[in-house]
Amino acid sequence: MPPIRVALAQVAPRLGDLAANLERHTELLEEARAEGSDLVVFPELGLTGYWLQDLNSEVAMRLDDPRLVALAARTRGISAVVSFVEESDDHRLFIAAALLEDGAIRHVHRKLYLPTYGLFDERRFFAAGSVLRATDSRLGVRLGISVCEDWWHLSVANLLALDGAQVLINVSSSPGRDVAVGHREGLGTAASWRSLNRTYAQLTTSYVVFVNRVGVDESFSFWGGSEVVGPSGGSVFQAPLHEDGLFHAVIDPAELRHERIANPLLRDERPEVMLRQLDRIARARAGDTDDEDDR
Repeated sequence: MPPIRVALAQVAPRLGDLAANLERHTELLEEARAEGSDLVVFPELGLTGYWLQDLNSEVAMRLDDPRLVALAARTRGISAVVSFVEESDDHRLFIAAALLEDGAIRHVHRKLYLPTYGLFDERRFFAAGSVLRATDSRLGVRLGISVCEDWWHLSVANLLALDGAQVLINVSSSPGRDVAVGHREGLGTAASWRSLNRTYAQLTTSYVVFVNRVGVDESFSFWGGSEVVGPSGGSVFQAPLHEDGLFHAVIDPAELRHERIANPLLRDERPEVMLRQLDRIARARAGDTDDEDDR
C-alpha cells in the first residue's frame, strides 16, 4: 500500500461566518489536491468557529444541507475531515466531524464528551453523541475520528483501535493556557496534548493525526501545534504554534504493519474481559449493590 499524504489545515475560522469558512475550506481543498494530498483534515468547528454560544442554531446544517453537499462534491479523488454544527432530524445540535470523499459524506462522528469545566460550557448548547465507530476509507486504511475533549477519555482511542482503526484523527479547538499540571514552562496546553498523542499512538500502535485551530474567538486564543505521530510514538511532523496554513505529512502503512507485528498490543487486548468489568462498574455506579461473582 503506498504512503498517504496528509494535509493538516491549521486554520483560523471566522466566528459565525459559515459562507466565508466554506469558501476557505474549498480553497484549501483545491490547494491540497494540487499538491498531491490524499487527505485533508480541518479543525473542530472549522466551518463555524468555536465560541458560538447562541449562534449555534444560525450556523447549524443538516447532513442534506446544500452547502455541505456542495463541499462534499469538491472531494472527488481526495478525502477530507471537516467539522461543523450538525442539526439532527429532531432538532438537536451536535458538534460533528464528517469524512467527505469521492463527492459524498461517508461517515459522521458526533462529539461524545462535552466539557463543562474551566472555560467551557458546551453541554449548555449541544447534545452529546452516543456512537463511536471506526470507518473504512478510500485511502486503504480504516480511520477513527474523534473531536477534542473525546481525546481526554481513555476509552475513545482504545475502542476505535479495537474497531480496526489504523489512523486515529482528532480535530480540536484547544485554547492556549500557560499552565498545565506537571508543566512549569512554556505552553502547558501544547505539552499536555503532545503527551496524549504519543501515548495513544504507542498504546494502540496507530498513527495519530491531531489538527488544532489557530486565531482568536471572543478574546480566546488558539495555539495550533497540529501534528502527526507514528505508531511507535515517535513524532512524524509538528506544525508551528499560532501559524495559519496547510502543512503536510506522510503516513506509511508499511510502518504501521511493522509496528503491529513487532509490538502486538492490539492482538493481545481482552475486550471480553473489559466488557464484563465495565458492566460490573456501570451497575455499581448506578447504585446496583449486587456483588455477584462475575467469573
